[in-house]
Amino acid sequence: MQGSPGRTPMPNTRLLVLFGSQTGTAQDVSERLSREAWRRELGCRVQALDSYPVVNLINEPLVIFVCATTGQGEPPDNMKNFWRFIFRRNLPSTSLCQMDFAVLGLGDSSYAKFNFVAKKLHRRLLQLGGSALLPVCLGDDQHELGPDATIDPWLHDLWEKVLGPHPLPLDLSLTPPGVPWPSKFTLKFLQEVPSTCSEELCVTGTDPQGPPSELQPFLAPMVTNQRVTGPSHFQDVRLIEFDITGSGVSFVAGDVVLIQPENTASHVQQFCQALGLDPDQHFTLQPREPGVPCPARLPQPCSIQRLVSQYLDIASVPRRSFFELLACLSCHELEREKLLELSSAQGQEDLCEYCTRPRRTVLEVLCDFPHTAGAIPPDRLLDLIPLIRPRAFSIASSLLAHPSRLQILVAVVQYQTRLKEPRRGLCSNWLASLDPGQGPVRVPLWVRSGGLTFPKTPDTPVIMVGPGTGVAPFRAAIQERVAQGPRASPGNVLFFGCRQRDQDFYWEAEWTELQTRGCLTLVTAFSREQEEGGLSGPAAAAYLARLQRTLRFQTETWA
Repeated sequence: MQGSPGRTPMPNTRLLVLFGSQTGTAQDVSERLSREAWRRELGCRVQALDSYPVVNLINEPLVIFVCATTGQGEPPDNMKNFWRFIFRRNLPSTSLCQMDFAVLGLGDSSYAKFNFVAKKLHRRLLQLGGSALLPVCLGDDQHELGPDATIDPWLHDLWEKVLGPHPLPLDLSLTPPGVPWPSKFTLKFLQEVPSTCSEELCVTGTDPQGPPSELQPFLAPMVTNQRVTGPSHFQDVRLIEFDITGSGVSFVAGDVVLIQPENTASHVQQFCQALGLDPDQHFTLQPREPGVPCPARLPQPCSIQRLVSQYLDIASVPRRSFFELLACLSCHELEREKLLELSSAQGQEDLCEYCTRPRRTVLEVLCDFPHTAGAIPPDRLLDLIPLIRPRAFSIASSLLAHPSRLQILVAVVQYQTRLKEPRRGLCSNWLASLDPGQGPVRVPLWVRSGGLTFPKTPDTPVIMVGPGTGVAPFRAAIQERVAQGPRASPGNVLFFGCRQRDQDFYWEAEWTELQTRGCLTLVTAFSREQEEGGLSGPAAAAYLARLQRTLRFQTETWA
Protein backbone atom coordinates (compact mmCIF):
# COMPACT_ATOMS: atom_id res chain seq x y z
CA MET A 1 0.00 0.00 0.00
CA GLN A 2 1.28 3.43 -0.87
CA GLY A 3 2.52 5.59 1.99
CA SER A 4 1.51 9.19 2.53
CA PRO A 5 3.70 12.04 1.25
CA GLY A 6 6.96 12.33 3.16
CA ARG A 7 6.57 8.88 4.71
CA THR A 8 8.56 5.85 3.71
CA PRO A 9 8.16 2.25 4.84
CA MET A 10 10.60 1.08 7.49
CA PRO A 11 13.77 -0.45 6.06
CA ASN A 12 14.55 -4.16 6.26
CA THR A 13 10.92 -5.14 6.91
CA ARG A 14 9.11 -6.60 3.91
CA LEU A 15 5.70 -7.94 4.82
CA LEU A 16 3.79 -10.11 2.36
CA VAL A 17 0.13 -10.95 2.95
CA LEU A 18 -1.27 -13.82 0.89
CA PHE A 19 -4.96 -14.70 1.02
CA GLY A 20 -7.34 -17.41 -0.09
CA SER A 21 -10.88 -16.03 -0.13
CA GLN A 22 -14.21 -17.41 -1.36
CA THR A 23 -16.69 -14.75 -0.24
CA GLY A 24 -14.34 -11.80 0.28
CA THR A 25 -13.86 -12.00 4.06
CA ALA A 26 -10.24 -13.23 3.88
CA GLN A 27 -9.43 -10.52 1.34
CA ASP A 28 -11.00 -7.92 3.61
CA VAL A 29 -8.91 -9.11 6.57
CA SER A 30 -5.78 -9.05 4.37
CA GLU A 31 -6.44 -5.44 3.39
CA ARG A 32 -6.91 -4.62 7.07
CA LEU A 33 -3.45 -6.06 7.70
CA SER A 34 -2.09 -3.82 4.95
CA ARG A 35 -3.72 -0.75 6.49
CA GLU A 36 -2.34 -1.57 9.93
CA ALA A 37 1.11 -2.12 8.42
CA TRP A 38 0.88 1.32 6.79
CA ARG A 39 0.02 2.90 10.13
CA ARG A 40 3.19 1.30 11.53
CA GLU A 41 5.40 2.48 8.66
CA LEU A 42 5.83 -1.05 7.30
CA GLY A 43 6.01 -1.91 3.61
CA CYS A 44 3.30 -4.43 2.72
CA ARG A 45 2.09 -6.29 -0.36
CA VAL A 46 -1.26 -8.08 -0.59
CA GLN A 47 -1.99 -10.79 -3.17
CA ALA A 48 -4.32 -13.71 -3.75
CA LEU A 49 -2.41 -16.96 -3.27
CA ASP A 50 -2.91 -18.18 -6.83
CA SER A 51 -1.73 -14.87 -8.30
CA TYR A 52 1.57 -15.07 -6.40
CA PRO A 53 4.52 -16.99 -7.95
CA VAL A 54 4.75 -19.61 -5.23
CA VAL A 55 8.37 -20.51 -6.06
CA ASN A 56 9.32 -17.06 -4.75
CA LEU A 57 8.33 -18.00 -1.21
CA ILE A 58 11.87 -19.19 -0.53
CA ASN A 59 13.00 -15.54 -0.75
CA GLU A 60 10.30 -14.06 1.49
CA PRO A 61 11.39 -13.22 5.06
CA LEU A 62 7.94 -12.50 6.52
CA VAL A 63 4.60 -13.82 5.24
CA ILE A 64 1.10 -13.71 6.73
CA PHE A 65 -1.32 -16.25 5.25
CA VAL A 66 -5.03 -15.45 5.54
CA CYS A 67 -7.20 -18.33 4.36
CA ALA A 68 -10.81 -19.37 4.61
CA THR A 69 -12.14 -22.92 4.74
CA THR A 70 -15.03 -23.72 2.39
CA GLY A 71 -17.45 -26.63 2.15
CA GLN A 72 -16.17 -29.75 3.86
CA GLY A 73 -12.61 -28.60 4.52
CA GLU A 74 -11.84 -27.34 1.01
CA PRO A 75 -9.53 -24.42 0.13
CA PRO A 76 -11.06 -21.40 -1.68
CA ASP A 77 -10.92 -21.32 -5.46
CA ASN A 78 -8.19 -18.65 -5.59
CA MET A 79 -5.70 -20.76 -3.62
CA LYS A 80 -6.25 -24.24 -5.06
CA ASN A 81 -3.16 -24.13 -7.31
CA PHE A 82 -1.04 -22.98 -4.37
CA TRP A 83 -2.57 -25.75 -2.24
CA ARG A 84 -1.58 -28.45 -4.72
CA PHE A 85 1.96 -27.08 -5.01
CA ILE A 86 2.66 -26.64 -1.30
CA PHE A 87 1.72 -30.27 -0.58
CA ARG A 88 4.04 -31.78 -3.18
CA ARG A 89 5.93 -34.61 -1.55
CA ASN A 90 9.21 -33.76 -3.25
CA LEU A 91 9.58 -30.33 -1.63
CA PRO A 92 12.71 -30.25 0.60
CA SER A 93 12.12 -29.94 4.34
CA THR A 94 14.34 -26.83 4.39
CA SER A 95 12.50 -25.02 1.57
CA LEU A 96 11.20 -22.23 3.80
CA CYS A 97 13.91 -22.11 6.45
CA GLN A 98 14.45 -18.36 5.81
CA MET A 99 10.78 -17.49 6.31
CA ASP A 100 8.91 -16.30 9.39
CA PHE A 101 5.18 -16.79 9.00
CA ALA A 102 1.79 -16.61 10.67
CA VAL A 103 -1.51 -18.16 9.59
CA LEU A 104 -4.90 -16.54 10.14
CA GLY A 105 -7.85 -18.81 9.46
CA LEU A 106 -11.51 -18.01 8.83
CA GLY A 107 -14.13 -20.68 9.35
CA ASP A 108 -17.38 -21.72 10.96
CA SER A 109 -17.33 -23.90 14.08
CA SER A 110 -20.70 -25.43 13.18
CA TYR A 111 -18.83 -27.45 10.53
CA ALA A 112 -16.87 -30.58 11.44
CA LYS A 113 -13.72 -29.39 9.66
CA PHE A 114 -13.56 -26.01 11.34
CA ASN A 115 -10.65 -23.97 9.93
CA PHE A 116 -9.21 -27.15 8.43
CA VAL A 117 -7.30 -25.28 5.70
CA ALA A 118 -5.55 -22.91 8.14
CA LYS A 119 -4.59 -25.72 10.52
CA LYS A 120 -3.24 -27.93 7.75
CA LEU A 121 -1.34 -25.08 6.10
CA HIS A 122 0.26 -24.11 9.43
CA ARG A 123 1.53 -27.69 9.91
CA ARG A 124 2.80 -27.89 6.34
CA LEU A 125 4.75 -24.61 6.58
CA LEU A 126 6.44 -25.94 9.73
CA GLN A 127 7.31 -29.16 7.88
CA LEU A 128 8.99 -27.09 5.16
CA GLY A 129 11.21 -25.30 7.67
CA GLY A 130 9.24 -22.10 8.27
CA SER A 131 9.26 -20.43 11.70
CA ALA A 132 5.85 -19.63 13.16
CA LEU A 133 5.56 -16.23 14.82
CA LEU A 134 2.31 -17.20 16.55
CA PRO A 135 -0.09 -20.13 16.90
CA VAL A 136 -2.65 -20.27 14.11
CA CYS A 137 -5.57 -17.82 14.52
CA LEU A 138 -8.97 -19.53 14.27
CA GLY A 139 -11.57 -16.91 13.34
CA ASP A 140 -15.12 -18.17 13.87
CA ASP A 141 -18.26 -16.92 12.11
CA GLN A 142 -20.35 -18.47 14.88
CA HIS A 143 -18.97 -16.17 17.57
CA GLU A 144 -21.53 -13.52 18.53
CA LEU A 145 -19.04 -10.83 17.46
CA GLY A 146 -17.85 -12.74 14.41
CA PRO A 147 -14.24 -13.56 13.49
CA ASP A 148 -12.96 -10.22 14.85
CA ALA A 149 -13.41 -11.53 18.39
CA THR A 150 -10.40 -13.77 17.73
CA ILE A 151 -8.62 -11.68 15.12
CA ASP A 152 -8.29 -8.48 17.19
CA PRO A 153 -6.14 -9.92 20.04
CA TRP A 154 -4.20 -12.09 17.58
CA LEU A 155 -3.25 -9.05 15.48
CA HIS A 156 -2.14 -7.21 18.62
CA ASP A 157 0.27 -10.08 19.36
CA LEU A 158 1.34 -10.25 15.72
CA TRP A 159 2.46 -6.62 15.56
CA GLU A 160 4.42 -7.03 18.77
CA LYS A 161 6.25 -9.98 17.19
CA VAL A 162 6.82 -8.19 13.87
CA LEU A 163 7.96 -4.92 15.42
CA GLY A 164 10.09 -6.57 18.08
CA PRO A 165 13.28 -6.43 15.98
CA HIS A 166 12.06 -3.26 14.16
CA PRO A 167 10.44 -0.86 16.67
CA LEU A 168 9.12 2.47 15.48
CA PRO A 169 11.81 5.19 15.46
CA LEU A 170 11.53 7.71 18.29
CA ASP A 171 10.52 10.49 15.90
CA LEU A 172 7.60 8.50 14.49
CA SER A 173 4.33 7.48 16.09
CA LEU A 174 1.51 5.15 15.13
CA THR A 175 -0.80 6.84 12.64
CA PRO A 176 -4.13 7.40 14.46
CA PRO A 177 -7.25 5.52 13.29
CA GLY A 178 -9.02 8.66 12.01
CA VAL A 179 -6.40 9.34 9.32
CA PRO A 180 -7.39 7.85 5.94
CA TRP A 181 -4.97 5.61 4.14
CA PRO A 182 -4.17 6.31 0.46
CA SER A 183 -6.75 5.23 -2.10
CA LYS A 184 -5.87 2.44 -4.50
CA PHE A 185 -7.07 4.27 -7.61
CA THR A 186 -7.61 7.72 -9.01
CA LEU A 187 -10.84 8.29 -10.89
CA LYS A 188 -10.73 10.89 -13.67
CA PHE A 189 -14.01 12.13 -15.12
CA LEU A 190 -14.19 12.69 -18.87
CA GLN A 191 -15.60 15.92 -20.26
CA GLU A 192 -17.18 14.18 -23.25
CA VAL A 193 -18.92 10.84 -23.74
CA PRO A 194 -16.47 8.49 -25.49
CA SER A 195 -17.24 7.94 -29.16
CA THR A 196 -16.53 4.19 -29.04
CA CYS A 197 -18.60 2.23 -26.60
CA SER A 198 -15.89 0.21 -24.86
CA GLU A 199 -18.46 -0.91 -22.31
CA GLU A 200 -20.13 -3.09 -24.90
CA LEU A 201 -16.83 -4.70 -25.83
CA CYS A 202 -15.75 -5.94 -22.42
CA VAL A 203 -18.21 -8.86 -22.40
CA THR A 204 -18.68 -10.73 -25.64
CA GLY A 205 -20.95 -13.45 -26.85
CA THR A 206 -18.18 -15.98 -27.36
CA ASP A 207 -14.51 -16.23 -26.52
CA PRO A 208 -12.40 -17.51 -29.42
CA GLN A 209 -9.47 -18.06 -27.05
CA GLY A 210 -11.27 -20.67 -24.96
CA PRO A 211 -14.42 -21.39 -22.97
CA PRO A 212 -16.17 -18.52 -21.16
CA SER A 213 -14.64 -17.40 -17.87
CA GLU A 214 -15.09 -14.74 -15.20
CA LEU A 215 -13.02 -12.31 -17.26
CA GLN A 216 -15.00 -13.05 -20.41
CA PRO A 217 -18.39 -14.59 -19.60
CA PHE A 218 -20.87 -15.76 -22.19
CA LEU A 219 -23.97 -13.59 -22.57
CA ALA A 220 -26.47 -16.45 -22.59
CA PRO A 221 -29.98 -15.80 -23.92
CA MET A 222 -32.60 -16.73 -21.32
CA VAL A 223 -35.14 -19.04 -22.93
CA THR A 224 -37.60 -19.64 -20.09
CA ASN A 225 -38.10 -18.43 -16.52
CA GLN A 226 -40.82 -20.56 -14.97
CA ARG A 227 -42.07 -20.71 -11.39
CA VAL A 228 -42.23 -24.38 -10.36
CA THR A 229 -43.76 -24.04 -6.90
CA GLY A 230 -47.50 -23.73 -6.34
CA PRO A 231 -49.04 -20.25 -6.22
CA SER A 232 -49.86 -20.60 -2.51
CA HIS A 233 -46.42 -21.89 -1.57
CA PHE A 234 -44.32 -19.54 0.56
CA GLN A 235 -41.17 -20.07 -1.55
CA ASP A 236 -40.80 -18.84 -5.13
CA VAL A 237 -38.59 -21.36 -6.95
CA ARG A 238 -37.69 -20.89 -10.63
CA LEU A 239 -36.61 -23.31 -13.32
CA ILE A 240 -34.54 -21.16 -15.67
CA GLU A 241 -33.19 -22.29 -19.04
CA PHE A 242 -30.41 -20.68 -21.07
CA ASP A 243 -29.41 -21.18 -24.69
CA ILE A 244 -25.64 -21.83 -24.86
CA THR A 245 -25.40 -22.43 -28.61
CA GLY A 246 -21.98 -21.41 -29.93
CA SER A 247 -20.65 -20.52 -26.47
CA GLY A 248 -17.98 -23.18 -26.07
CA VAL A 249 -19.60 -24.06 -22.73
CA SER A 250 -19.36 -27.74 -21.84
CA PHE A 251 -20.32 -29.46 -18.60
CA VAL A 252 -21.11 -32.79 -16.96
CA ALA A 253 -23.33 -33.73 -14.04
CA GLY A 254 -22.08 -32.16 -10.83
CA ASP A 255 -20.67 -29.02 -12.46
CA VAL A 256 -21.82 -25.54 -11.47
CA VAL A 257 -22.64 -22.41 -13.44
CA LEU A 258 -21.56 -19.00 -12.18
CA ILE A 259 -23.77 -16.01 -12.86
CA GLN A 260 -22.83 -12.34 -12.53
CA PRO A 261 -25.86 -10.43 -11.16
CA GLU A 262 -26.73 -6.73 -11.20
CA ASN A 263 -28.18 -4.25 -8.73
CA THR A 264 -31.75 -3.08 -9.23
CA ALA A 265 -32.36 0.15 -11.13
CA SER A 266 -34.06 1.71 -8.10
CA HIS A 267 -31.07 0.96 -5.86
CA VAL A 268 -28.66 2.39 -8.44
CA GLN A 269 -30.69 5.60 -8.64
CA GLN A 270 -30.89 5.86 -4.84
CA PHE A 271 -27.14 5.33 -4.48
CA CYS A 272 -26.26 7.99 -7.07
CA GLN A 273 -28.60 10.47 -5.41
CA ALA A 274 -27.11 9.81 -1.95
CA LEU A 275 -23.55 10.40 -3.20
CA GLY A 276 -24.40 13.18 -5.64
CA LEU A 277 -23.17 11.21 -8.67
CA ASP A 278 -24.26 11.68 -12.27
CA PRO A 279 -25.00 8.17 -13.61
CA ASP A 280 -24.27 9.28 -17.19
CA GLN A 281 -20.80 10.62 -16.36
CA HIS A 282 -17.89 8.61 -17.81
CA PHE A 283 -14.51 8.13 -16.18
CA THR A 284 -11.18 6.33 -16.43
CA LEU A 285 -9.44 4.56 -13.58
CA GLN A 286 -5.73 4.59 -12.81
CA PRO A 287 -3.89 2.75 -10.00
CA ARG A 288 -1.85 4.96 -7.69
CA GLU A 289 0.98 2.42 -7.46
CA PRO A 290 2.79 0.57 -10.25
CA GLY A 291 1.98 -3.10 -10.40
CA VAL A 292 -1.52 -2.68 -8.96
CA PRO A 293 -4.05 -3.84 -11.58
CA CYS A 294 -7.40 -2.20 -12.17
CA PRO A 295 -10.45 -4.46 -11.72
CA ALA A 296 -10.18 -6.83 -14.66
CA ARG A 297 -13.85 -6.77 -15.70
CA LEU A 298 -14.23 -3.00 -15.53
CA PRO A 299 -14.21 -1.38 -18.98
CA GLN A 300 -12.14 1.73 -19.66
CA PRO A 301 -13.69 4.25 -19.95
CA CYS A 302 -16.77 3.36 -17.91
CA SER A 303 -19.95 5.15 -16.86
CA ILE A 304 -21.02 5.66 -13.26
CA GLN A 305 -24.26 3.90 -14.18
CA ARG A 306 -22.44 0.76 -15.19
CA LEU A 307 -20.01 0.89 -12.26
CA VAL A 308 -22.85 1.02 -9.74
CA SER A 309 -25.25 -1.38 -11.47
CA GLN A 310 -22.80 -4.14 -12.41
CA TYR A 311 -19.75 -3.82 -10.15
CA LEU A 312 -20.30 -2.21 -6.73
CA ASP A 313 -22.06 -4.52 -4.27
CA ILE A 314 -24.30 -1.89 -2.69
CA ALA A 315 -26.75 -4.60 -1.56
CA SER A 316 -24.15 -6.42 0.55
CA VAL A 317 -23.90 -6.22 4.34
CA PRO A 318 -20.89 -3.96 5.04
CA ARG A 319 -17.95 -5.17 7.09
CA ARG A 320 -16.13 -3.36 9.85
CA SER A 321 -13.58 -1.95 7.39
CA PHE A 322 -16.40 -0.10 5.59
CA PHE A 323 -17.22 1.86 8.75
CA GLU A 324 -13.51 2.46 9.42
CA LEU A 325 -12.98 4.15 6.05
CA LEU A 326 -16.32 5.95 6.18
CA ALA A 327 -15.30 7.46 9.53
CA CYS A 328 -12.03 8.68 8.01
CA LEU A 329 -13.93 10.37 5.17
CA SER A 330 -16.65 11.95 7.30
CA CYS A 331 -16.63 15.71 7.95
CA HIS A 332 -19.81 15.63 10.01
CA GLU A 333 -18.93 15.55 13.72
CA LEU A 334 -21.84 13.48 15.01
CA GLU A 335 -21.78 11.00 12.12
CA ARG A 336 -18.00 10.65 12.34
CA GLU A 337 -18.20 9.98 16.08
CA LYS A 338 -20.77 7.21 15.56
CA LEU A 339 -18.80 5.67 12.67
CA LEU A 340 -15.59 5.63 14.74
CA GLU A 341 -17.49 3.89 17.52
CA LEU A 342 -18.89 1.23 15.15
CA SER A 343 -15.45 0.55 13.67
CA SER A 344 -13.66 0.28 17.02
CA ALA A 345 -12.93 -2.98 18.84
CA GLN A 346 -15.17 -1.82 21.70
CA GLY A 347 -18.07 -1.08 19.36
CA GLN A 348 -18.41 -4.53 17.77
CA GLU A 349 -21.50 -5.50 19.73
CA ASP A 350 -23.18 -2.26 18.59
CA LEU A 351 -22.08 -2.91 15.00
CA CYS A 352 -23.50 -6.42 15.16
CA GLU A 353 -26.81 -5.10 16.50
CA TYR A 354 -27.01 -2.25 13.97
CA CYS A 355 -25.77 -4.00 10.85
CA THR A 356 -24.94 -7.71 10.99
CA ARG A 357 -27.99 -9.17 12.73
CA PRO A 358 -30.64 -7.23 10.76
CA ARG A 359 -28.58 -7.59 7.52
CA ARG A 360 -28.53 -3.85 6.85
CA THR A 361 -26.99 -3.11 3.42
CA VAL A 362 -24.27 -0.73 2.24
CA LEU A 363 -26.92 1.44 0.59
CA GLU A 364 -29.05 1.60 3.73
CA VAL A 365 -26.05 2.55 5.89
CA LEU A 366 -25.13 5.36 3.49
CA CYS A 367 -28.69 6.65 3.69
CA ASP A 368 -28.41 6.59 7.51
CA PHE A 369 -25.29 8.80 7.30
CA PRO A 370 -26.36 11.30 4.61
CA HIS A 371 -23.77 14.03 5.32
CA THR A 372 -20.93 11.53 5.13
CA ALA A 373 -22.32 9.81 2.02
CA GLY A 374 -22.60 13.11 0.17
CA ALA A 375 -18.93 13.88 0.84
CA ILE A 376 -17.42 10.57 -0.35
CA PRO A 377 -14.77 11.28 -3.04
CA PRO A 378 -15.34 9.21 -6.21
CA ASP A 379 -11.72 7.96 -5.88
CA ARG A 380 -12.83 6.08 -2.76
CA LEU A 381 -15.71 4.09 -4.27
CA LEU A 382 -13.63 1.00 -5.01
CA ASP A 383 -11.90 1.18 -1.62
CA LEU A 384 -15.18 1.49 0.22
CA ILE A 385 -17.51 -0.93 -1.54
CA PRO A 386 -16.62 -4.51 -2.55
CA LEU A 387 -17.22 -5.76 -6.07
CA ILE A 388 -20.26 -7.91 -6.80
CA ARG A 389 -19.22 -11.55 -6.68
CA PRO A 390 -20.62 -14.18 -9.03
CA ARG A 391 -23.12 -16.67 -7.61
CA ALA A 392 -22.80 -20.41 -8.20
CA PHE A 393 -25.74 -22.69 -9.03
CA SER A 394 -25.76 -26.45 -9.54
CA ILE A 395 -26.55 -27.28 -13.15
CA ALA A 396 -29.87 -29.15 -13.27
CA SER A 397 -29.72 -30.58 -16.80
CA SER A 398 -27.54 -32.76 -19.01
CA LEU A 399 -26.28 -31.83 -22.46
CA LEU A 400 -27.11 -35.40 -23.52
CA ALA A 401 -30.81 -34.77 -22.76
CA HIS A 402 -30.94 -31.05 -23.60
CA PRO A 403 -28.30 -30.19 -26.22
CA SER A 404 -27.23 -26.53 -26.27
CA ARG A 405 -29.27 -25.84 -23.16
CA LEU A 406 -28.36 -25.19 -19.52
CA GLN A 407 -30.97 -25.29 -16.75
CA ILE A 408 -30.82 -24.19 -13.11
CA LEU A 409 -33.25 -24.41 -10.19
CA VAL A 410 -33.25 -21.14 -8.23
CA ALA A 411 -34.90 -20.52 -4.86
CA VAL A 412 -35.66 -16.80 -4.70
CA VAL A 413 -34.21 -15.56 -1.40
CA GLN A 414 -36.46 -13.23 0.60
CA TYR A 415 -36.84 -13.02 4.37
CA GLN A 416 -37.74 -10.57 7.09
CA THR A 417 -35.58 -9.12 9.85
CA ARG A 418 -36.49 -6.35 12.27
CA LEU A 419 -36.02 -3.86 9.42
CA LYS A 420 -39.13 -2.73 7.57
CA GLU A 421 -37.99 -3.78 4.10
CA PRO A 422 -37.61 -7.54 3.45
CA ARG A 423 -34.07 -8.79 2.82
CA ARG A 424 -33.64 -10.03 -0.73
CA GLY A 425 -30.91 -12.14 -2.30
CA LEU A 426 -29.25 -10.10 -5.04
CA CYS A 427 -28.82 -12.76 -7.71
CA SER A 428 -31.96 -14.85 -7.17
CA ASN A 429 -34.24 -11.79 -7.18
CA TRP A 430 -32.47 -10.33 -10.21
CA LEU A 431 -32.93 -13.59 -12.12
CA ALA A 432 -36.58 -13.86 -11.06
CA SER A 433 -37.22 -10.33 -12.37
CA LEU A 434 -36.04 -11.16 -15.88
CA ASP A 435 -38.81 -12.03 -18.35
CA PRO A 436 -37.72 -13.34 -21.74
CA GLY A 437 -41.35 -13.10 -22.87
CA GLN A 438 -41.05 -9.30 -22.81
CA GLY A 439 -37.97 -9.19 -25.04
CA PRO A 440 -34.44 -10.60 -25.36
CA VAL A 441 -32.68 -11.22 -22.05
CA ARG A 442 -28.99 -12.10 -21.79
CA VAL A 443 -27.22 -13.23 -18.62
CA PRO A 444 -23.40 -13.35 -18.19
CA LEU A 445 -22.34 -16.83 -17.14
CA TRP A 446 -19.56 -19.40 -17.23
CA VAL A 447 -19.09 -22.96 -15.93
CA ARG A 448 -16.63 -24.59 -13.57
CA SER A 449 -16.18 -28.08 -12.15
CA GLY A 450 -18.22 -28.78 -9.05
CA GLY A 451 -17.38 -30.71 -5.91
CA LEU A 452 -19.91 -33.44 -6.75
CA THR A 453 -18.64 -36.24 -8.99
CA PHE A 454 -20.42 -39.29 -10.36
CA PRO A 455 -19.04 -42.66 -11.50
CA LYS A 456 -17.52 -42.67 -14.96
CA THR A 457 -18.86 -46.15 -15.64
CA PRO A 458 -22.62 -45.90 -16.27
CA ASP A 459 -23.40 -49.32 -14.76
CA THR A 460 -22.11 -48.32 -11.31
CA PRO A 461 -25.15 -47.94 -9.00
CA VAL A 462 -25.70 -44.54 -7.39
CA ILE A 463 -27.86 -43.64 -4.38
CA MET A 464 -28.75 -39.94 -4.41
CA VAL A 465 -30.28 -37.92 -1.56
CA GLY A 466 -31.53 -34.52 -2.67
CA PRO A 467 -34.22 -32.76 -0.64
CA GLY A 468 -35.73 -29.53 -1.97
CA THR A 469 -33.66 -27.61 -4.51
CA GLY A 470 -30.72 -29.84 -3.55
CA VAL A 471 -32.10 -32.33 -6.08
CA ALA A 472 -30.88 -30.18 -9.00
CA PRO A 473 -27.47 -31.83 -9.64
CA PHE A 474 -29.05 -35.30 -9.30
CA ARG A 475 -31.51 -34.49 -12.07
CA ALA A 476 -28.51 -33.73 -14.29
CA ALA A 477 -26.87 -37.01 -13.27
CA ILE A 478 -30.00 -39.09 -13.84
CA GLN A 479 -30.58 -37.52 -17.26
CA GLU A 480 -26.97 -38.19 -18.17
CA ARG A 481 -27.00 -41.80 -17.00
CA VAL A 482 -30.34 -42.61 -18.66
CA ALA A 483 -29.07 -41.13 -21.95
CA GLN A 484 -25.99 -43.33 -21.77
CA GLY A 485 -28.09 -46.46 -22.16
CA PRO A 486 -29.92 -49.24 -20.34
CA ARG A 487 -26.87 -50.37 -18.35
CA ALA A 488 -27.01 -47.20 -16.26
CA SER A 489 -30.74 -47.10 -15.65
CA PRO A 490 -31.42 -49.74 -12.96
CA GLY A 491 -28.78 -48.27 -10.64
CA ASN A 492 -30.44 -44.88 -10.13
CA VAL A 493 -31.96 -44.50 -6.66
CA LEU A 494 -33.20 -41.05 -5.60
CA PHE A 495 -34.41 -40.03 -2.15
CA PHE A 496 -36.36 -36.77 -2.42
CA GLY A 497 -38.14 -34.78 0.25
CA CYS A 498 -40.13 -31.53 0.31
CA ARG A 499 -43.06 -29.98 2.15
CA GLN A 500 -46.08 -30.88 0.02
CA ARG A 501 -46.54 -33.03 -3.05
CA ASP A 502 -48.72 -30.48 -4.82
CA GLN A 503 -46.58 -27.43 -3.98
CA ASP A 504 -42.83 -28.14 -4.23
CA PHE A 505 -42.38 -31.62 -5.69
CA TYR A 506 -39.94 -30.59 -8.42
CA TRP A 507 -40.08 -32.60 -11.67
CA GLU A 508 -42.73 -35.00 -10.37
CA ALA A 509 -43.91 -35.91 -13.89
CA GLU A 510 -40.34 -36.52 -15.05
CA TRP A 511 -39.55 -38.83 -12.11
CA THR A 512 -42.83 -40.71 -12.59
CA GLU A 513 -42.10 -41.30 -16.28
CA LEU A 514 -38.60 -42.58 -15.50
CA GLN A 515 -40.00 -44.91 -12.86
CA THR A 516 -42.48 -46.29 -15.37
CA ARG A 517 -39.63 -46.99 -17.78
CA GLY A 518 -37.65 -48.76 -15.07
CA CYS A 519 -34.90 -46.14 -15.14
CA LEU A 520 -35.31 -44.84 -11.58
CA THR A 521 -36.20 -45.94 -8.08
CA LEU A 522 -37.74 -43.00 -6.23
CA VAL A 523 -38.35 -42.72 -2.47
CA THR A 524 -40.21 -39.59 -1.32
CA ALA A 525 -41.15 -37.90 1.94
CA PHE A 526 -43.48 -34.88 2.37
CA SER A 527 -42.98 -33.22 5.74
CA ARG A 528 -46.26 -31.26 5.85
CA GLU A 529 -48.41 -34.23 4.83
CA GLN A 530 -47.61 -36.21 7.98
CA GLU A 531 -49.42 -36.20 11.28
CA GLU A 532 -48.44 -33.43 13.67
CA GLY A 533 -45.18 -34.31 15.39
CA GLY A 534 -43.94 -36.39 12.46
CA LEU A 535 -44.76 -39.84 11.16
CA SER A 536 -47.19 -41.82 13.28
CA GLY A 537 -46.18 -45.25 14.54
CA PRO A 538 -47.81 -47.29 11.72
CA ALA A 539 -46.80 -44.73 9.07
CA ALA A 540 -43.22 -44.67 10.29
CA ALA A 541 -43.06 -48.46 10.33
CA ALA A 542 -44.50 -48.63 6.81
CA TYR A 543 -42.02 -46.01 5.53
CA LEU A 544 -39.04 -47.80 7.08
CA ALA A 545 -40.21 -51.14 5.68
CA ARG A 546 -40.52 -49.56 2.23
CA LEU A 547 -37.05 -48.09 2.55
CA GLN A 548 -35.59 -51.45 3.61
CA ARG A 549 -37.28 -53.23 0.69
CA THR A 550 -35.93 -50.63 -1.75
CA LEU A 551 -32.37 -50.96 -0.53
CA ARG A 552 -32.56 -54.80 -0.31
CA PHE A 553 -33.94 -55.01 -3.85
CA GLN A 554 -31.31 -52.67 -5.24
CA THR A 555 -28.50 -54.49 -3.44
CA GLU A 556 -29.65 -57.82 -4.86
CA THR A 557 -30.06 -56.32 -8.33
CA TRP A 558 -26.60 -54.74 -8.29
CA ALA A 559 -24.99 -57.91 -6.97
